[in-house]
Amino acid sequence: MKLIDKVNKALEDDRCFWSFEYFPPKTQQGVMNLYDRIERMCKLGPLFIDVTWRWGGRSSDLTLELCSNSQTVYGVEANMHMTCTNTNFELIKSALDKAKDQGVQNILALRGDLPDNSVEFDPSVGEFKYATDLVRYIRQSYGDYFCISVAGYPEGCLGPEDIDRDIEYLKAKQDEGANMVVTQLFYDVDNFLVWVDKCRKAGITMPILPGIMPIQNYGGFKRMTDLCRIKVPQEIWDRLEPIKDDDQAIKDYGIEVAAQMIRQMQAGGIRGFHFYTINLERSTRLVLERVGLVPAVSEVRPLPWNPSLSEKRAGENVRPIFWRNHARSYIKRTELWDEFPNGRWGDARSPAYGELVHGVQVRLSTEQAVQRWGTPASADDVKELFVRFCRGQLDTLPWSDTPLQPESALIQTRLAEINSRGFLTINSQPSCNGAASTDKMHGWGPPNGFVYKKAYLEFFVSPSAMKDLLARLDTEPTVTYHAVNKAGKLLTNCSEDSANAVTWGVFPSKEILQPTIVERVSFLAWKDEAFDFWNAWARVYDSASPAAALLRAFSDEWYLVNVVENNFQKDSASIFELFDGLGQPLPEKAQ
Repeated sequence: MKLIDKVNKALEDDRCFWSFEYFPPKTQQGVMNLYDRIERMCKLGPLFIDVTWRWGGRSSDLTLELCSNSQTVYGVEANMHMTCTNTNFELIKSALDKAKDQGVQNILALRGDLPDNSVEFDPSVGEFKYATDLVRYIRQSYGDYFCISVAGYPEGCLGPEDIDRDIEYLKAKQDEGANMVVTQLFYDVDNFLVWVDKCRKAGITMPILPGIMPIQNYGGFKRMTDLCRIKVPQEIWDRLEPIKDDDQAIKDYGIEVAAQMIRQMQAGGIRGFHFYTINLERSTRLVLERVGLVPAVSEVRPLPWNPSLSEKRAGENVRPIFWRNHARSYIKRTELWDEFPNGRWGDARSPAYGELVHGVQVRLSTEQAVQRWGTPASADDVKELFVRFCRGQLDTLPWSDTPLQPESALIQTRLAEINSRGFLTINSQPSCNGAASTDKMHGWGPPNGFVYKKAYLEFFVSPSAMKDLLARLDTEPTVTYHAVNKAGKLLTNCSEDSANAVTWGVFPSKEILQPTIVERVSFLAWKDEAFDFWNAWARVYDSASPAAALLRAFSDEWYLVNVVENNFQKDSASIFELFDGLGQPLPEKAQ
């Protein structure tokens, strides 16, 4: 979808909106971390994200990849930067064609830095002189397909003496077909509001989004403002001087400054705000909270999982629960499907899931993994790590790159209990009987609806403990389960392969939605990944080490089990009662 349509709708509703900018990391580990950060920050409700661009090597391809995956996997519109200095028509056309092929419909057209720090354009090294040329080329070559954003400079591109000339250039970009403006960062709000007024008087009608960069540290702030020739009010320098060696105090003050800037701009009629995140999360989140810019549940959770913006997945509204923490993998393994479930799951045996070609990876460096998880020497050491994760004392495990889902706080204590007994959980949800769709914990979907959930647990368990558990589960008429080992030996009390809805919602003037299901064929496809995480964890250590052998044994010998309590009217605690007295608890000291 073109951003200008979303921006105009928000402005028409007099509704505040915000967006986040990221840059492509230089390492694969950094890329994986950025994906995790984008996924988390999507919960803050950005209208869109954008990703910066550099020609050459892997950088430009990575920008497109980040934009495409953000739309397909995380369901957030992406605005792809594109610079034109030192390029030619062929390069630009190739990049735009790739963007169009991958469903990226939004471009931030920039001149970019001149090569070798020069200040004059050399026509012999490229066919584009200004961003205006790029805007014109995109419009002439692609018609109305792309929404084109352009840069604005409230304090002049090269200095205050350039402000009036820059406004003329900005008007020229609008005349050539640009749709909206994202400004360079600034800290003088009074000057910005005067500049916006000048733009309007010059005939610029495009929406203007101010660029906001929360201050992170003194040295970086000084270098950035010097480089970009940004005027900083003396009051800010006076407040920074006594705390310039205290990074935390600088960050806290940076949040205060950004929040005050937004309040002042809101009072001046500004409704959209663009955050230069520099790939950091905390300050942006706290600024939004400070000024009360909190999205409605229906905006960030139209479904219990993030719907893809891929055109071929339009209408997809059912997924298995197993990939809850691994959306990118699910998207990859189903990308060749011709149709996607809409309203009902259908037959998952055709089309089949794609193979797990390259295996899974631990999303931490070896050093980070050892720092968090140590070097386990026994099953009890592994159990203790799972217990700590459930208690919020550990922020990641191989199966989950983020802490427990907020709803799991309701069952946190019981999760820790069964993990201490050797039932190592990697997915769970509490039951819910008709919570409002706007509920902060359980809610999803449009307002005035009601949502329901069956209690669900997914865990690894040793063969001996599983035997005792299944004997108990087989006596429970409302409980269903699947258990499988790495070799594919399946045990279940389900007589059919049909899907079992574990989440559903009832909304005005809509059919009942059943967006999350448990289903046998999908579970058997997922188990390959689930078991492979043990091997990925083992690869953190020397292959001949006792720790690696221990973790490989979990993969080779234990079972993966899912359990559903189908009586959603029961309290969430009831599913945990099935485990009472089973397994071997950790010694008191370990707990």
